[in-house]
Amino acid sequence: MIPQKLDEGTDTFGLLAYLYGPGRRDEHTNPHMVAAWDPYVDDPARSPDMTISDLALLLDAPVFAMRGKKPKLHVYHVAVRNDEKDRILSDEEWAEIAREMMHASGIAEHGDDEACRWVAVRHADDHIHLVATKAREDGRQPNLRGDIFKMQAAARVFEEQLGLRRLKNGDKTASRWRKPGELEKAERRGLSEAPRVTLQRTVREAAAAATSDADFFERLAASGVRVKQRIAPDGNITGYSVAMLGDRNPEQTPIWFPGAKLAPDLSLPRVRERWANPVPAQRAAPAEMWRIAEEKVREAAGRLGAEGLHHGAGEVAALGDLIVVAAIVSPRLVRDQIRQAAGEFERASRAPGDRALEGQARALYRESAQVLSQSAAAVGHNNAAAALGFLLALVQAVEAARRWHEAQEHRVHAQASGRAGRLLREAVEVTAGASAAREYRPRPKRSATRPTTGQRAAAAPGERPMAGVVQQAVPKHARVILADPAWPTLRNVLIELERSGEDAVEVLATVAARRELSSAESVAEVLSWRLVGWRNQRGATADAPAGTRPSSTAGGGTGRSAAPTRKAAPAPRRRPPGDEPRKGPRRTR
Repeated sequence: MIPQKLDEGTDTFGLLAYLYGPGRRDEHTNPHMVAAWDPYVDDPARSPDMTISDLALLLDAPVFAMRGKKPKLHVYHVAVRNDEKDRILSDEEWAEIAREMMHASGIAEHGDDEACRWVAVRHADDHIHLVATKAREDGRQPNLRGDIFKMQAAARVFEEQLGLRRLKNGDKTASRWRKPGELEKAERRGLSEAPRVTLQRTVREAAAAATSDADFFERLAASGVRVKQRIAPDGNITGYSVAMLGDRNPEQTPIWFPGAKLAPDLSLPRVRERWANPVPAQRAAPAEMWRIAEEKVREAAGRLGAEGLHHGAGEVAALGDLIVVAAIVSPRLVRDQIRQAAGEFERASRAPGDRALEGQARALYRESAQVLSQSAAAVGHNNAAAALGFLLALVQAVEAARRWHEAQEHRVHAQASGRAGRLLREAVEVTAGASAAREYRPRPKRSATRPTTGQRAAAAPGERPMAGVVQQAVPKHARVILADPAWPTLRNVLIELERSGEDAVEVLATVAARRELSSAESVAEVLSWRLVGWRNQRGATADAPAGTRPSSTAGGGTGRSAAPTRKAAPAPRRRPPGDEPRKGPRRTR
């Protein structure tokens, strides 16, 4: 159960009209009141004697009667939402929850006859909206200090009493929620995500790779966002804000987001922590940089958390930055998976409590990030083979972070680490499949012969049973694969592979032999990932223009184009026996 504080305002009638209305996308069902400050207040949805306007006037009456300074935004609005997997609560249960939430927040404590007025409106199965006016009957304003944290504590009690999904109280490590208005505005503008999300990712990428204040702001400016610095009278920079180009409010001024409003670790003091202890800059060739980073990450994974709780918190933060940098410079083949892994690990990188900035594992993660970001020549190279060892080390590091979070009972952070690890394992298997495709040399095909009478014709591509393909290619794992829930996915990938002209048996055997399968939780899923990497690599090679196809060597190139070579004259082609051209009768004069 999550109590979420929404925007406060001044229009009580407008908010009630929205809650009782159909919704902006017709998602409101049977809007009605489940509780109120006075049990005898009629519900506008069920009583002809009460309108929404009348209810708004009743709620606003104490505000109009105030003699002193009135609150600037007097409408208090909180949504209390259950998980989609929770059972549907009755109106009576939601009414009890609403009264307890209003007591915990300080709006209307139990037994206080002079408290604020409020109502609880339900227009969906899984949540209610609490609307109150921040003016007490005695003319004073309520004490709302720490209201949302007190409501979260009340939610934990109801989760236990009502058998709902158990959550933890907020630890101030979560990113800010995208507000409904931001999402609707993004849809109207045809954007795939809200500007807040784009800005958060852009600022995080700049902070992860930066080495100083100047470097950080230069990277932000180069990324194409607006940047505004907050400068103190003594000339020091004390903060910053960013805005998307073209993102303006009704007054046509840019909509600025301070770093702290994007995520807790993007405020300027937290950003500066990244280069508080400088690490030596190191450049390497594109192929060599992956090996150097791999060695550092493997060493750091073994040291994570060994120096104490505070050091572990600083080390997972540096690991999060490393994954962000890896997503920027990774091969295009797996860039989406690593970028998603960086997004999932974001919460895990912000451990609750204080952080130490001088841990050995933290220094190794920072050095790895600097090696990757400084060796920018690798960006754009589709050399997945060189990055395979680094990705395996990154999986090991994320797994170490997951175990550390579990040991500290950071359940949400451990779950985030697990999701990031799964995405990185997918990237590893896709990379393994692509590496196999780069080094693959197809065996010469036998010439097809016409079947004689009584012989069965060969099946068309994609028509032969894929179960037989599995039994022939990987007989040791065939039984496990065919019983795996992911088998239908693997079967579809094999069918597509055959339809593209590949030999499914030969390809499946090749990718299966690339890395061991015994430790895989789902062999079928792992093979599906490898085949996706194979298919993408073969497609990229086939689509590349002449002279630009990637090399078949595992080490990769340096980013420079090869010198043009003179093509030799084609050698005479030898015809197979029996394929000589038939000669006609000799012409006579």
